[in-house]
Amino acid sequence: MELNLFSFITQLAVLVLLLGAAHQPLGAYLSTTFTSRRHLALERGLYKVSGVDAQADQHWKVYVRSLLAFSALSIVVVFLGQLLQGVLPFNQGHGAVDPWVALNTAVSFVTNTNWQTYAPEATLGFGVQMLLLAVQNFLSAAVGLAVVVALVRGLVRSETHNVGNFWVDLTRGTFRVLLPLATVAAVVLVITGVVQNWGGTDIHTLASHAAQTVPGGPVASQEAIKELGTNGGGYFNANSAHPFENPNAFSSLFEVFLLLLIPFSLPAMYGRMVGDRRQGYTVLTVMVAFWLVSTSLMAWAVGSYAHTGTGVGEGFEQRLGVAPSAIFATATTLTSTGAVNVAHDSLPPLAGGLAMLNMMLGEIAPGGVGSGLYGLLVLAVVAVFIGGLMVGRTPEFLGKKIGAAPMKLVAVYILTTPVLALAGTSLTAGIPALAANAPASGPHGFSEILYAFTSAANNNGSAFGGITTSGPPLAAMLAVVMLLGRFIPMVLVLALAGTLAKQRKVPDTAGTLATHGPLFATLLGGVSLLVTALIYFPALALGPAAEGLLK
Repeated sequence: MELNLFSFITQLAVLVLLLGAAHQPLGAYLSTTFTSRRHLALERGLYKVSGVDAQADQHWKVYVRSLLAFSALSIVVVFLGQLLQGVLPFNQGHGAVDPWVALNTAVSFVTNTNWQTYAPEATLGFGVQMLLLAVQNFLSAAVGLAVVVALVRGLVRSETHNVGNFWVDLTRGTFRVLLPLATVAAVVLVITGVVQNWGGTDIHTLASHAAQTVPGGPVASQEAIKELGTNGGGYFNANSAHPFENPNAFSSLFEVFLLLLIPFSLPAMYGRMVGDRRQGYTVLTVMVAFWLVSTSLMAWAVGSYAHTGTGVGEGFEQRLGVAPSAIFATATTLTSTGAVNVAHDSLPPLAGGLAMLNMMLGEIAPGGVGSGLYGLLVLAVVAVFIGGLMVGRTPEFLGKKIGAAPMKLVAVYILTTPVLALAGTSLTAGIPALAANAPASGPHGFSEILYAFTSAANNNGSAFGGITTSGPPLAAMLAVVMLLGRFIPMVLVLALAGTLAKQRKVPDTAGTLATHGPLFATLLGGVSLLVTALIYFPALALGPAAEGLLK
């Protein structure tokens, strides 16, 4: 297969037009959703049953405790549900899941990583898929939304430690944002041919014409929130390369649109909530620039490899072609989605390296639901700090002074993911028994390990599929990395929100560094590249770069 340049440019242009059209309307709706004082009847009923005081405005520490308690309970429920699958309804004859796999899966779905160490259609019945995993697809995305909204409140508010109500934000994100959008998306996916049934599909194989039943199920409904919530866990082991999840080029492009929709609309919400739409446009500019450059480089890396005589084919879905695979691979690694329509282990070395680099950026272009925007806003604080030092003024961001306390939180935030990813990689690569789980030799074997821990630490979930991670050691290690990679940054972001919220706003002066416009966008883009991706340069040199030189 070779890259069709016209197809690539056309699909990219369609995405830009659709996302551009949705940016402001959805951003305005998100802003209204999280600033409204009105509670819907369904929400009031839930608050009454659960004992939540919807009028309470939580201290940032209470917000953190609520988030962590909810997530811990979710892990326990999903874990026990898998162990009890054999006695639960709609199990399709599947029994209890292996405890280590169940633990990894519970942590994975609650942290919005959706790393899968099992073949879903051969391991899980409809009950676990629908009532546990699909539900967590909604809730984990809603948690990300809640955190970014709390951070924006911290920028807006003054002389308070309160950043909102976690339970209200979680409920609104689920019922007002994700559920309506996912319902519409599921209907569209069914129209494109994605399966939504209560059984299997009888087919005749091409080779022997033998009858075979391919497992089915409520796929479209899970596929919709899988992409919309930047989750990524497939109903089938082949994920979005499976024709029941992604039957044609149109469905593939629509799925990319879904996984980019909310993250690219959040800057509009941010601009409206802080009262300056220029702030949102500046953040959006950086996101779009990284996305377009990375997508173009991915297409070039795959397309140029096809002309070397080696060609591409194995691992690429023949129904879709190179252009949709390059667009999908970039979008899924620049967000925290992890869904795939091409086997990333089969990507050419430079393309595989780009997929890793996208995650190493911190998945900020546009990133996951909530996590992309709060990650970029943290980097904006760094950019403001550096800009302030350059002009010899106290750094300020939207009227808030950026001193020692915010910068300590930001520094730990930036270091958390690289430490987790590189420590896990070095430990696994240095222990022969663990390294043997990556059967490939040389640089590619190292790349499989590096990709796995980078994906887990960034809560992405995609993988170089050659590595085996279902055994107890790696399943447990990856679960720990996923947990720490999700919740340490969230706690730091909420602490930053509380630190900023307690400050009194200072008025702008003639010497205040403007945090909107081309100049700040350039500074923010440069800082994002320098303080994130370059940390990983030695590891990339040992893996995909070395492999590329050997090809």
